[in-house]
Amino acid sequence: MKIPSLKKLLLPLIVLLILGGFGWVVTQQGPLAPVQVTVAPVVRQAIAASVFGIGTVEARYSYRIGPTAAGRIKQVLVDVGDSVQAGQTLAVMEGVDLDARIQAAGLAAERATASIATAVATLKLTQTENRRTTSLAARALVSQSSADTSQQQAAIALAALDVAKKEQQRLQAEQKALRQQQANLTLTAPVAGMITTRDAESGTTLVAGQPVLTLADPQSYWVKARIDQSQALGLQVGQVASITLRSAPQQVLTGKLTRIEPVSDSITEERLVGIAFTPVPASLSSGELAEVTLQTGQKSDALVIPNAAIQQHDGQTGVWKLNGDSTLQFTPIQTGIQSLDGQVEILSGLQADDNIVVYTSKALSAASKIKVVQQLAGVKP
Repeated sequence: MKIPSLKKLLLPLIVLLILGGFGWVVTQQGPLAPVQVTVAPVVRQAIAASVFGIGTVEARYSYRIGPTAAGRIKQVLVDVGDSVQAGQTLAVMEGVDLDARIQAAGLAAERATASIATAVATLKLTQTENRRTTSLAARALVSQSSADTSQQQAAIALAALDVAKKEQQRLQAEQKALRQQQANLTLTAPVAGMITTRDAESGTTLVAGQPVLTLADPQSYWVKARIDQSQALGLQVGQVASITLRSAPQQVLTGKLTRIEPVSDSITEERLVGIAFTPVPASLSSGELAEVTLQTGQKSDALVIPNAAIQQHDGQTGVWKLNGDSTLQFTPIQTGIQSLDGQVEILSGLQADDNIVVYTSKALSAASKIKVVQQLAGVKP
C-alpha cells in the first residue's frame, strides 16, 4: 500500500521537473531566449584615418646604358652593386666597320671640297665669258643668241657651285655623326648612382639601344604601392606615410605620398601610388616588399564608435541603440573618417554616451529581447 502511494507522489513531481526544465531551455536557450549582445558607449576622442597598402621598393629614376650604334663590347669596367660618379667610364665598345665608314666619309668630304674648287673655277670662267659676250652683243659684234647662251652657262655654273657646297655640308655632317658614334662607344654614367644589373659581357655584339648596364639613382628609391580602390577616395599628394620593410619589420620608416597614378588596376581593383622615403635610408634593396600606412585624415575631437556596430536595416545604414528602458531602437547614422583599428567617426545620428549594440548572437529587431554580456563566444573583444 505504501509503494503505490509513493509512486503517485513522485510522478507529478517528475512531470513538474521535466516541464520546468523544458521551459527553462525554451526561455534561456531556445527560440524564446533573449538575444545576447555586447554594448559600447559612443565616446568623444581623437581619430586618425589611415589606409593600408603593400608594394615594392623601386628606383624612380633608372637608366639603361648601351651603345647608340651596333658594336662589340671591348671591356666592362663596373659590376653590380658598384657606386659610380657622373661621367665615370662604365664600359668601352668597339664599332662594327665604324672606322672604315669614318674614313670613307672623310674621302667623300675631300672629293666634295675638290668639286667646289672646280665649280668655283668654272663659275669664274663662265662669268668672264658672259661679260665679254654681253659687251660684244651690245656692239652687235655677236648675235644675241650667243649672249643668251653665255648667260645661261654662267647661271648653270652658279647652280652647280651651290649643289657642290650643299653636298659638302651633307658629307661633313655625316662624318661628324660617325665621329659622335665613335665617341659614344665609351659608355659613361649620366648621373651618380649604383649599378643594379649587368646585362652583357666582354666580346658580346650588341645592336643600337641594347643595354650593357642598368644604373639606378639611389636617392630616388621609393615604394610603388597598391591601395584598395574602396579606400582611395581620401588620397592626396603630400600625405604622411609609415613604411615597414620586410627585411626590418620592427623599424618604421617615414615617407610621403608623391604620386597617385591616374589609371587603376581594373583586375585587382587597386589604385597605384608612389611613396617617397623621407629621408632615403641606406642599403635599400630594389624589389623588396614593403607595407605602407597612409594618414588620410585626422580629427582631435570626434564622436567615435566601433565599426562592427554599423548594420544595414530596411535599406538604411545605422546602429541599434539601447534605450534607458532596455528597449532597442534602430538609429540611422552618417559616418566620417575611419581608422585602421576599426573605429569610425559619427557625423550625425548619435550623441556622446549613447549605448549601442556592437556584437549580437542573432539578427535584431525593435521587439527583440536582449541580454547584455561582456563577450560573445567566438568573438574577440
